[in-house]
Amino acid sequence: MDCYGIQVTPRHVPALDPDYTPLYLFNRAFLRDARQPLGIAVERSGGQIAVCETSIHGTPEFAQADRYYVDRLVKTLLWMKGGFKVYVRGDEEVFQDLKAAYAPGGTRAFDAEFMAGVYEQPFQVVSCQVLPPEKSAPQAIGRHLEGCRIGFDAGGSDRKVSAVIDGKSVFSEEVVWFPKTAQDPSYHFQGIVEALKSAAAHLPRVDAIGVSSAGIYIDNRTMVASLFLSVPKDLFQEKGKDIYIRAAREIGDVPLAVANDGDVTALAGAMSLEDNNVLGIAMGTSEAVGYVDEQGNITGWLNELAFVPVDASPRAMADEWSGDIGCGVKYFSQDAVIKLAPAAGIALEDALSPAEKLKVIQGLMEDGDPRAAAVYQSIGVYLAHALALYFDLYHYRHVLLLGRVMSGKGGDLILSTCQEVLGEEYPEIAAAIRPSLPDEKFRRVGQSAAAASLPEL
Repeated sequence: MDCYGIQVTPRHVPALDPDYTPLYLFNRAFLRDARQPLGIAVERSGGQIAVCETSIHGTPEFAQADRYYVDRLVKTLLWMKGGFKVYVRGDEEVFQDLKAAYAPGGTRAFDAEFMAGVYEQPFQVVSCQVLPPEKSAPQAIGRHLEGCRIGFDAGGSDRKVSAVIDGKSVFSEEVVWFPKTAQDPSYHFQGIVEALKSAAAHLPRVDAIGVSSAGIYIDNRTMVASLFLSVPKDLFQEKGKDIYIRAAREIGDVPLAVANDGDVTALAGAMSLEDNNVLGIAMGTSEAVGYVDEQGNITGWLNELAFVPVDASPRAMADEWSGDIGCGVKYFSQDAVIKLAPAAGIALEDALSPAEKLKVIQGLMEDGDPRAAAVYQSIGVYLAHALALYFDLYHYRHVLLLGRVMSGKGGDLILSTCQEVLGEEYPEIAAAIRPSLPDEKFRRVGQSAAAASLPEL
């Protein structure tokens, strides 16, 4: 495959998506003969800095490849680590290209606007002679079992809460709710408080409250969350950002910790595995990811791999939200299953919701339909190449694969195909990582129970 003048030759390509070009292999081929040093740094909250020392070709012949490589690299750093300021050292043309891309109306204006909203800072791309030093602030939260705790897990279709005493759940409940369609954040607030009070009624006292919630959270404040999809911006600013802080005060003045649900999933996996360095990937409505590092800490990174590119093909599908192509959401969510269905010869009714379309293909898979198997095998090939890319980013040891797409026979086929491709295409990575589906021990730990362990007393 020729990609901007770089030859990419994967041994395994998804049968239903022959144009797929693994970004990891593009990067590897690109860097093989790149000699001109280039430095990129991305700044996020609290003065934290992620630094990447890399190289480009710096010749007219490879100008297009250089632009593409840097564009994908910066986008990856932003959605993996987060940031509102990009530093560029080593090439004036690269700097000018990036500055134009992230300016209003530029090709990456969506990313710039999103990051500015998350960090409440204007987005900048600046040139420098010396990159700022790497700085991070991982949080040693989680696995705190002592005392009487509440763990709350806010999902898009149901909310779960657990009352936990010294690490053992004494009460849990699951309640259906509709946060994504509610326009008044009072609905969300009342639902959260109801859940917390329900758990508190089963405890002699409340020592701490931990929250697992989809979205991006900084200092327990909601920066971006799909739970508030229908809430007007002014109401979200007024009542949404501090919603968990206000709800916890209804229970008492106790330690509170709010974390992204992907990170809490990874934490629950680490607790069940009794090990660290865990990447959790949930394939459902989107691709939700969390990470627990080698020391068992949550990093404070965004880990929004749904918007990290994995496919270098110029013909890759665009996602509807950002408008960019080749990003994880179209490869590791129900969107991937739906995208591949026509190529497998499966016709899906337009009137069905995405979740219903997924159920149709899951039903075919359970019945042994080879067309459905081809869909899941193709996702397994996608996953093997992406896990190589993610390993390059995280150097994880365990990867837990969760979500509706990974359920049933389809999930088993994704995993087995992924392991086979990893072994043949990336034997050194296959030997270093352990992809798996959650076991019963993980299910017993549970998302809300793991959330309860977040705050330190």
